[in-house]
Amino acid sequence: MTKPAIELVDVSLRLGHGASAVDVLKNVSLTVPAGEATGIVGPSGSGKTTLLMVVAGLESVDSGTVRIAGQVLNGKSEDAVAAFRGRTIGIVFQSFHLIPNMTALENAAVPLELAGHADPFGVAERELAAVGLRDRLTHYPGELSGGEQQRVAIARALAPDPRILIADEPTGNLDQTTGRQIADLLFDKARERGTTLVLVTHDPALAARCGRQVAMRSGRIEEPVPLAVTA
Repeated sequence: MTKPAIELVDVSLRLGHGASAVDVLKNVSLTVPAGEATGIVGPSGSGKTTLLMVVAGLESVDSGTVRIAGQVLNGKSEDAVAAFRGRTIGIVFQSFHLIPNMTALENAAVPLELAGHADPFGVAERELAAVGLRDRLTHYPGELSGGEQQRVAIARALAPDPRILIADEPTGNLDQTTGRQIADLLFDKARERGTTLVLVTHDPALAARCGRQVAMRSGRIEEPVPLAVTA
């Protein structure tokens, strides 16, 4: 039997101290099968982005178990988690998070260079070509449209060939048409590679494209959202 890509068991996380402390995640349990597309939905402040950061190993939990691609992240050093994340998880942010003084090619190559890959720029060039940016390799983020910047971010996330791709409001800063194109790209690339996709979104149409939707409210996971029936 294939191991789940993501297993969270009774995960809790409190941020802040004293009277200002907030329980952001409260006994959250979630299993995501390998290769599945899962949408995380819910109102602002419900803990959706924090949940993604826990999956990515960017937030440490106070209690519970975080098992990603068969590896328990609890108790690992920051360096060990960072190395694991670089090999296993690709991240796409709403605001792109590109390095402004690097070209599209250099941005896409960053995770490969950090991992000591033998041919970071060759791989980055192929990934950029795959997202339709073959002619924009030497352009800087400030010379690219929002949609093009998000394509660079997707190429960067996919360059290490991660087993898991997480996306936080990946179309949130884009117009409707560009957002649809970016969504198509994310789902197509995940399907082509058999990559597990987990995304946070406020867009019902984007969430409906996932095989499963998980609703959060006040730091807890609610009952699964029924999938929309389409003709």
